[in-house]
Amino acid sequence: MAQLVDAKSSQNASYANSISVPVLATAQQIFAQLTLSTAGATGPLNTLMTGTLAVQLPLLPVATTVTVTIVRGTNLSDLQIYSVSENLTLSVVGPQVISFTASDFNVPLPSNGQVTYTAFISANVLGTVRVGPESFNAAIYS
Repeated sequence: MAQLVDAKSSQNASYANSISVPVLATAQQIFAQLTLSTAGATGPLNTLMTGTLAVQLPLLPVATTVTVTIVRGTNLSDLQIYSVSENLTLSVVGPQVISFTASDFNVPLPSNGQVTYTAFISANVLGTVRVGPESFNAAIYS
């Protein structure tokens, strides 16, 4: 039987249109990070994650793809466990919401008692903007 070990949330922006952060077209940027405790856990771990974020097309709408990548660790070069690319709809001039559900199974027990997940975002076009809300949630089980 699975046992909840820890759960955390990273809430960068709680409301629609509450932020205005340009999305880089040249590199992935962090939009959320969580560190989960594994104290008391036994055996391999399983992590379930959900997230949502809203972005807006550049002022001059062009075909835009937004990519969300989640790694186990703190750097983009760490183990990638999830990635999704979303083509934004050109006919929508307001915010567009990207929601996702990710899993990381059979995570080895870390020697430091913590597992960190970092969520990155990028766009293929300059001018794409993160507008909120932004939320990243994770629960780890043993």
